[in-house]
Amino acid sequence: QVQLVESGGGLVQPGGSLSVSCTASGSIFRMYSMGWYRQAPGKQRELVARITNNDSTNYADSVKGRFTISRDNAKNTVYLQMNSLKSEDTAVYSCNAVVKIGWYFPAEEYWGQGTQVTVSS
Repeated sequence: QVQLVESGGGLVQPGGSLSVSCTASGSIFRMYSMGWYRQAPGKQRELVARITNNDSTNYADSVKGRFTISRDNAKNTVYLQMNSLKSEDTAVYSCNAVVKIGWYFPAEEYWGQGTQVTVSS
């Protein structure tokens, strides 16, 4: 019904920058919030950043001032710009979106497959 496809990610040195993006496609009637979560090995998945459909944002304390989330509603795409990356930012980053597929359908969460971000020298 709704597919989320992430792109970007990869290997970067500490202090470097990287961006990831996620595009939603399929039966999208209305898109609500979009966000990025991450999961490091042996840890629980955590919220990184989230943006509502009126561009209100919230960030995990650990990334405030370093990461910026934005969205392009016309393209159903959410972006995450990551600066001043640290080794502890290494994780699989997954995209999340809250979507209604029709007027009479409830809003539901959808997830992307995830993209690996590795911060290492």
